[in-house]
Amino acid sequence: MDNDPLTPAAEAAIAALTELTGTTPATEVAAGALTIRASTVSIPAQQWPRLVAVLETGTTYGMTTTAAGTRTVWLRIELGETPPPMNTPIGIPFAKGHGTGNDFLILEDPDGLLDLTPAHTIRLCDRRKGIGADGLLRLVRCTAFPEAFAMAGRAEWFMDYRNADGSLGAMCGNGARVLARYLTTTGRHQGGALTLATRAGLRELYVPTDPDAAPDQGDVSVTMGILLLPGPEQITVAVGVRHWPALHVDVGNPHAVVFVDDLDHAGLLAAAPDVTPASAYPHGTTVEFVRALGSRHLVLRVHERGVGETPSCGTGACAAVAAALHRTSQPASPVRYTVDSPGGRLLVDVAADGAMTLTGPAHLTTRGTVRLNTTWPPRAGHGERGLQQPHGVPTPALLARAERGLQHLADLHPGLQPRRAT
Repeated sequence: MDNDPLTPAAEAAIAALTELTGTTPATEVAAGALTIRASTVSIPAQQWPRLVAVLETGTTYGMTTTAAGTRTVWLRIELGETPPPMNTPIGIPFAKGHGTGNDFLILEDPDGLLDLTPAHTIRLCDRRKGIGADGLLRLVRCTAFPEAFAMAGRAEWFMDYRNADGSLGAMCGNGARVLARYLTTTGRHQGGALTLATRAGLRELYVPTDPDAAPDQGDVSVTMGILLLPGPEQITVAVGVRHWPALHVDVGNPHAVVFVDDLDHAGLLAAAPDVTPASAYPHGTTVEFVRALGSRHLVLRVHERGVGETPSCGTGACAAVAAALHRTSQPASPVRYTVDSPGGRLLVDVAADGAMTLTGPAHLTTRGTVRLNTTWPPRAGHGERGLQQPHGVPTPALLARAERGLQHLADLHPGLQPRRAT
């Protein structure tokens, strides 16, 4: 490595990781690129945004956490000056997290540049051929996403949620909580109250701020609003020879809730249960099998639309509570329900007006990059929203992104004076 001159970006990254982890990073040069790797048991919460900024200076990067709590971070920095060919598979940063076992991939696309297709989502969420997840959360600024333009005055970020089968989702309670955790961990939100835009409208979240807690885990709350019971009255869910009456609950996405004496009666849930009449759910539905353990304690299994059986479902927990209140004719007074599922425990608070708030753990587990066959820059017709025009001529979007990267380096290494392209 002594014969390979380091770029300013590499020098800044090594210096910053040394300071952040308290160890000397391991370095390796191969194929014209430098890989920097460092391990640590603890990084103070206030330093996480800085760590993420360091990793983002790499062309690819990642982070893993062992069962013992040791985190290893790495990044790869190109030492040459030749840019990759246009319109080739690109390395896209991703994160992975879960809420009570309901896991998600997070792709950060603030300027709405990714041409993300259903096939991409299916591939990424495949647990054998991809990374694996119950769904995908694309993080886009409201000002860069047509579906969210109307909400831009109230929220900065839009949650573009995709089910594992590539279909679009309007709302995901666990996903919203995981996305809020990601925004806080990466320094894009300072914690506390947060407004997030979704296809089901605005949702208010709360991420507690505790300087002594690990920044990538802990409880997060999201307001789910007042749930609707749109009918019809006669809905039936069947698995094999068993069948039950179901209640249609709208949580921004559709649910069919049934109460059972034994959760095993739901069977393997390898396929979606039969729901009739089909006209009640023209686009399919999530089905909850619920058993009441007490007046305010429920346990459930869920088959999610577009996914299959999942360890947990945030909107499903709220739908189960709504069905329990309807079933027992309990008045909508302030009350807290405990909802258990195979993935863990969620709490659902019901206000006097019937509005619900969902609370539970939201943990981040992995960061990295994935090679994705998508057009970057986007297809012709996206114009100035692309990162680069033909023949390598930088656009304002590219120059702005480069300027932000240089500012990261300057913040990390005050003595460095990066050369700015003109």
